[in-house]
Amino acid sequence: MPPSSRMGLARRAGGGAGKIHGHLSVGRSVNNLREVEVVVIGAGQAGLSSAYHLRRAGFVPDRDFVVLDHSPAPGGAWQFRWPSLTYGKVHGMHALPGMELTGADPARPSAEVIGEYFADYERTFDLRVHRPVDVRAVHEGEGGRLLVETDAGDWSTRALINATGTWDRPFWPRYPGQETFRGRQLHTAQYAGPEEFAGKRVVVVGGGASGTQHLLELAPYAAATTWVTRRPPLFREGPFDEGAGRAAVALVEERVRQGLPPRSVVSVTGLPLNDAVRKGLEDGVLDRQPMFDRITPDGVEWDDGRRVDADVILWATGFRAALDHLVPLRLREPGGGIRVEGTRAVTDPRVHLVGYGPSASTIGANRAGREAVRDIRRLLAGEPVAA
Repeated sequence: MPPSSRMGLARRAGGGAGKIHGHLSVGRSVNNLREVEVVVIGAGQAGLSSAYHLRRAGFVPDRDFVVLDHSPAPGGAWQFRWPSLTYGKVHGMHALPGMELTGADPARPSAEVIGEYFADYERTFDLRVHRPVDVRAVHEGEGGRLLVETDAGDWSTRALINATGTWDRPFWPRYPGQETFRGRQLHTAQYAGPEEFAGKRVVVVGGGASGTQHLLELAPYAAATTWVTRRPPLFREGPFDEGAGRAAVALVEERVRQGLPPRSVVSVTGLPLNDAVRKGLEDGVLDRQPMFDRITPDGVEWDDGRRVDADVILWATGFRAALDHLVPLRLREPGGGIRVEGTRAVTDPRVHLVGYGPSASTIGANRAGREAVRDIRRLLAGEPVAA
């Protein structure tokens, strides 16, 4: 039975769905350099949304645009999530434009559910994603075009949609004594489930959704857990309505307008106070401690003399935008971020960042894909682009 039948996908008409054809040579080849109008880098939520809206606008895959994805299979970063993160535990997954995800079993791993959904989406709209393709760098090309260098050859393009997300850049804070720790250190990106921590004393670092999920999963297995965060966690009671969502996105958007590194939308919305979190608070599993001051060979210490012995330090400290391939374009501001208006890089109107800053949420990525394509159509038509 195909994934669409198993998952009960309800499709909406439109969006340029068509018969799946064999792969053609991409764009126009000049001296082995393939030319297209738009290159999309990444095939997670942001990249697929952008590709969908390119199709809707009349761009033809493998002729006018190409989607390059370095992951081995459909599913974006979801395919790398730990098996115990079931679909029912997923925080804030929103359907891709043009095709709903309905009837998915909440007990199935999110990696499977969303991987199948994304694969079906790519087939339905004939997006012809090229994978695995590693984009090494984007340079200034000839004739006002951009040169996209990859391990599968080079593309010349008039516009670029960067949708590379954050999964490839896990953030590891540095603390004194970190290199002396005799136990195991790992990041959320390496977490495979709670069973491997059975009988271990675990320190979980980080106040986001991943940190709380790890703690709630680990508690029944670990000998002891300790939760530390730099700031007191913010728990959100009640529904998160549209007005609150707009306010949160506006806070993130203001940072990228100033050229500062973006904070995640979740960081300004707070953690939902659901039944599992309430129980964790009542049981003392979510008993937050302030950040330790140093790491010792056997655990962590605070300046006031407190110490905790540990076998494992789990860094649930988030991710940073994966943008190293854009370094040759010199888009970064002195503040460390890329200044963006909407999705467009202010210093280079050919470059759009979808899934960056205010569009990092799944629903935000959908809207941003549409906005990026609208702006790119103006650019390619020679119409003025807002300063």
